[in-house]
Amino acid sequence: MSEPASKIESQKEIKQIKDMGLDQGVARLTPEKIEKVVNEVLENETGARLKAYVESCVHCGLCSDACHYYVSRKDPIFSPAAKVKQTLWEILEKKGKVSPEFIRRAAEVAYTECNLCRRCAMYCPFGIDVAYMMLTMRRICHKLGVTPQYIQDTAHSHSATMNQMWVKEDEWVDTLFWQEEEAQEEIPGLRIPVEKEGADIMYSVIGPEPKFRAQLIYQAAVILNAAGADWTMPATPGWDNSDMAMYTGDNEMMARLKKEHFETATRLKVKRIVMGECGHAFRSVYDMGNRALGWKMPPVPVVHALEYYYELFRAGRIKVAKKFEKPVTLHDPCNVIRGRGLHEMTRYVVNKTCENFIEMTPNREHNYCCCAGGGVINCGPPFRDKRVVSNSVKADQISATTKKGVEVVIAPCHNCHGGLEDIIHHFGLGVELKFLGDIIYEVMEKPE
Repeated sequence: MSEPASKIESQKEIKQIKDMGLDQGVARLTPEKIEKVVNEVLENETGARLKAYVESCVHCGLCSDACHYYVSRKDPIFSPAAKVKQTLWEILEKKGKVSPEFIRRAAEVAYTECNLCRRCAMYCPFGIDVAYMMLTMRRICHKLGVTPQYIQDTAHSHSATMNQMWVKEDEWVDTLFWQEEEAQEEIPGLRIPVEKEGADIMYSVIGPEPKFRAQLIYQAAVILNAAGADWTMPATPGWDNSDMAMYTGDNEMMARLKKEHFETATRLKVKRIVMGECGHAFRSVYDMGNRALGWKMPPVPVVHALEYYYELFRAGRIKVAKKFEKPVTLHDPCNVIRGRGLHEMTRYVVNKTCENFIEMTPNREHNYCCCAGGGVINCGPPFRDKRVVSNSVKADQISATTKKGVEVVIAPCHNCHGGLEDIIHHFGLGVELKFLGDIIYEVMEKPE
């Protein structure tokens, strides 16, 4: 492994990272515009919740040891309380009278030094939700036009194509047909039902799947067909459940995306939506996008893949031909474990499919974030190195399992895959990385 966290350079020693979105956005600001936008957001979009959080903090420092940035770097500037102090606290204290340079630094903190993982909220004696405050800071930055370029480009893709990866409508449908043909070579007669009205399930995925991980659509088709599921996938925009606009602070675009997703499910008259293995998309569909539209709960029931796999195995609809033999460990994605409580369901499926399961320590809702979620990995190459070295604690977690024989890390989330791939490579951990669907597909009994 690389040098320990105690020797990693502190934020104070890092030169300011160049980013077109931040640098050019700040160049257009004036103190008057900053004050106007800040006060508009604070007066019209926040309230007692923000005031209570800011005024309740007693600087006890218990949040520090909960944060992977702080634990990895041992620099107080990365403490969750310090992140609030560098951003919203100062803004509130000065009533929005802050400089463009302040906004530039606040944007970098909010977008690239916090994954919104909410682990710190579990250790705060008052339950202060730092993620909410960082999202409020991102909202201010979005309205000021100060957003990291890579994640802003992704939000532009959402607005132009209603998916994260600029996938055209015909390309999406071609991908479904292509994966159906591939699967039919293994299982003749297998179909990916497209635009089927009245099905029990609409299966939805995130934009990178047709672009980079089409095999996951193939595997899902095999699993759903073997389980005898009554399912469909849409041919129209609304198939992508991902949402980087949620993380840029573009709440209006987030609402448009979720409206399109839910309206697609409603048009197809499906009974529920089953989502692929993605954490941020689940957070968007189940917890934030629906509320941006004024709904307490989604208008169509939403089930994450982990919960659905559990249902299938509990009902005996998927049979295991032979368990996966390599020793495995499990990374708990923040948005579906800490955020949704699917930890025991996930372990049920892992134990059903794997011969030798070794836990990370800590685990379940106490597990450390991958340091990619919350839109941080989507801020792109300029911030990659900071992201990777800021999570040496995750590398230590994985390394400890390899000493017990672990060869495979199961990470049931796309962003977690991206973040852990970088960590495994940087720290030379020498383990494979798989989705839970990869394991299920490999071990299940397939139709003759």
